[in-house]
Amino acid sequence: MKNELPLDQVVVGSVPLSAGLSATPQDDRIREALVELLYRNSYGVVAANVLISLPAAYILSSVVSPRWFVGWLVALYLLTAARVVAARLFFRHAGKGGSVARWAWLAAVMSWLSGLMWGMLGWVGFLPHEPLLFAFTVIVLTGLVCGTVPSLSAFPPALVGSILATIVPVAIRCLSSEGEVFGAYLFLIGSLVAINLYYCRVTYRMLRETVRLRTENVELIGRLEDERDRAQAADRAKTRFLAAASHDLRQPIHALSLLVSTLSMMGQRGAVAAADARSIAGKAKSMVGNLSGLLNALLDISKLDAGVVTVERETVDLGELFRNLRQEFAPTAGERGLGWRVVETGLHVDSDPMMLKRILDNLLSNAFRYTTAGRVLLGCRRRGAAVEIQVWDTGPGIPTDQQAAVFEEFVQLHNPARDRAQGLGLGLAIVRRTTELLGHPLKLVSVSGRGSMFSVTVPLVQAAKPPRAASDVRMDGAPLGIMVVEDEQDVLGALVQMLEFDGHRVYAGRSAGEVMNAHAAAQDGSASVGVIVADYRLKDHATGVEAIDALYDYLGRAVPAIIVTGDTSPARIKEAARSGHRLLHKPVSGEDLREAIRREAG
Repeated sequence: MKNELPLDQVVVGSVPLSAGLSATPQDDRIREALVELLYRNSYGVVAANVLISLPAAYILSSVVSPRWFVGWLVALYLLTAARVVAARLFFRHAGKGGSVARWAWLAAVMSWLSGLMWGMLGWVGFLPHEPLLFAFTVIVLTGLVCGTVPSLSAFPPALVGSILATIVPVAIRCLSSEGEVFGAYLFLIGSLVAINLYYCRVTYRMLRETVRLRTENVELIGRLEDERDRAQAADRAKTRFLAAASHDLRQPIHALSLLVSTLSMMGQRGAVAAADARSIAGKAKSMVGNLSGLLNALLDISKLDAGVVTVERETVDLGELFRNLRQEFAPTAGERGLGWRVVETGLHVDSDPMMLKRILDNLLSNAFRYTTAGRVLLGCRRRGAAVEIQVWDTGPGIPTDQQAAVFEEFVQLHNPARDRAQGLGLGLAIVRRTTELLGHPLKLVSVSGRGSMFSVTVPLVQAAKPPRAASDVRMDGAPLGIMVVEDEQDVLGALVQMLEFDGHRVYAGRSAGEVMNAHAAAQDGSASVGVIVADYRLKDHATGVEAIDALYDYLGRAVPAIIVTGDTSPARIKEAARSGHRLLHKPVSGEDLREAIRREAG
């Protein structure tokens, strides 16, 4: 038995006839375009069949049976009508699925049948004793064969089969006839076939390349339009973000300025009573706390966008996490008069424990904040090799057309007055970014007026891994030598005053050079340095990292260093994080700075 290639692997030269029928998305689109071109060209073939067949029948009817021509014309026109119907059906179903390859092969079969019909004309029109009629037959067949190149090259099997079906009957008659002239005709036929197959190969390659470039251009235009839409959406979001952030930043700063003015007026009138001072200090501390909360939330978003947050995965005991959350939110539920239920579980999941807890903290805070009656529930459901942690509430719900928007910054559907007691509108934005970083799918199901369900799906693990050992940190309060680099004079003065009040020896300056001078002026061996604290953005385009490196060179050794920055730009955060030094973000409370110094010195 002879070896045969499948029809979709037949090759002309080095080009497979099924090229474009591979499974890649781009090749699928090229194939569809080529088959569409094949059917569009079929209308021209139909016109040629009708226009050429009638003169051929008229000229050859004097030597060929009229009855044969009637049957031949009927068969040819029926086939032509079938090709028209097939083309209309193809364009009606184009783009609605189905196998495009089947349409291609249907067109090929019809082309073969059409070629065979004209081949039969060549058989009966092979009239050596009628040179003029014989020449007419050869001319007709030659024109038809040459016409297949532009019309059928989009699918080479259709072209090859059509040419062979048209030429083979005449070739057989030439082989069976005696005389040198028939050998010449046979050579002419062979040359004609070879030339047309060559042009088929060239034309197919050109068509395929043209279609490929067109599809790539269409895809490129689509991607550019998507990028444009995303850029416009990002620009609108940034404008909304800055407007909301500006409002929420101005409010506590405005309140602080009024408190400072009040305190100044009281001081001008005489000694300030201790009770009044404590009251104003308490209010100021509350305002600073609100301001710090907003800035920290903005910082969290910037750090997530900058990609400097490190994920530390380990096995998390959901049962223990749920128990902690139940205790944490029990007072909130009591204050608001809400039911609070946590469904116990013994499952363990693979996640970053701090990030997972923060996700659930934000989801639960959001649920309690907007639920005025009913209850809040925390539970989980197994989903194959994962677990879906769910937070249910009976709050006002979220309309379907707003469910995507609630994960954007500063969006609070039920807080149009921007009451800071109702949060800042950043919790769900942080949840979305954190779940994306962890690879934990986030879902929202909500019905207006009936409540919402937020969930995060986390991979399950079979056994708990041993917890990481906590590092021992020396927390003594021994005085240290501390170098401080800060170019803002007010901030520098406040830092020096606080650190010296704690008993530390401080060598401060607005640049690394000033700090070196202050340190060199110290005497009696009191100039030992244990920690460097540097602002990140300094004057003259210098950075805290550069200042620390300069101080290392001056000291001749490396000491623990802390970088303090108020920059929330993702690019700046990345630069500072790459230094490897501990990073603190303004505003930094005195307690946080002391804690960082103790840890670094330990």
